[in-house]
Amino acid sequence: MNAVPEAASRHAVLADVDLAALTARHPSAFRPDWGRRAVVAACVLAPVALFAYALGSLDVSWSRVFAGLGRLGDFVGLMLPPSYGTTAKLLTYLYALAETLAIAFLGTLLAAILALPLGFLAARNVIPTWIFRFGVRRFLDTVRSVDTLIWALIWINVVGLGPFAGVLAIMSSDFGAFGKLFSEAIEAADNKAVEGVESTGGSRLHGVRFGLLPQVLPVMASQVLYFFESNTRSATIIGIVGAGGIGQYLYEEIKVLEWGHVSFLVLLVLAAVVSIDAVSARLRFAVIGKRRDA
Repeated sequence: MNAVPEAASRHAVLADVDLAALTARHPSAFRPDWGRRAVVAACVLAPVALFAYALGSLDVSWSRVFAGLGRLGDFVGLMLPPSYGTTAKLLTYLYALAETLAIAFLGTLLAAILALPLGFLAARNVIPTWIFRFGVRRFLDTVRSVDTLIWALIWINVVGLGPFAGVLAIMSSDFGAFGKLFSEAIEAADNKAVEGVESTGGSRLHGVRFGLLPQVLPVMASQVLYFFESNTRSATIIGIVGAGGIGQYLYEEIKVLEWGHVSFLVLLVLAAVVSIDAVSARLRFAVIGKRRDA
């Protein structure tokens, strides 16, 4: 009857002896790493301190936010029901929406066409010379660092007001982003297909054309479709500064306090974005293939 407690106590003693032996043999493994804990604590406390400092320095007042919720409700009430006014205004709004979609489409397409060769030039598995790749990558970073709205203001001063400036703004902004994404997709591709083309007597250019491009083209097409959807919203914003599209009319209706017209324009943009999202999702699945678990 006493065999079980005696065996349990024997195992406990052996465990204590083993733990003591391990502690004596590897003292650093059982000693608290206060330096590591201090680093972790600093990494947690630094963002909290920065957040608190930003709230104080930027004069963030939650009382003003809660007090403004009432005014926000008043604005929502003024925006209901949505109204387009006259038939002539409705036709004008629809034409402006079509102009916005055209700006987004042309800007995205031109950016993708221009970024395609630079994506290959910035890829490590295509251009082995690091200094050349470094120059191309920094050029893409420089172009990408300027926001679409800033590009719109620049191109408006260069080519004047209108949708052409909007197309150039979206093209300039997406050009750098596409170059980076394309180069990353190319570097992630399997190089065995390129080696197979070269082993049959093809040149390095043939390997890139027939071994590398077919792998990355579906990924690139998927990225272009996603950016087209996103640029529909961007084209609305840059229209506010005079780059054409429905954003110009949205800004004008806000200035004259026609909140019913504002809500109608917002609904038009929302419907366009939802439709483009649905169509582009189908196109992406058609290009890259539907997932098995979808």
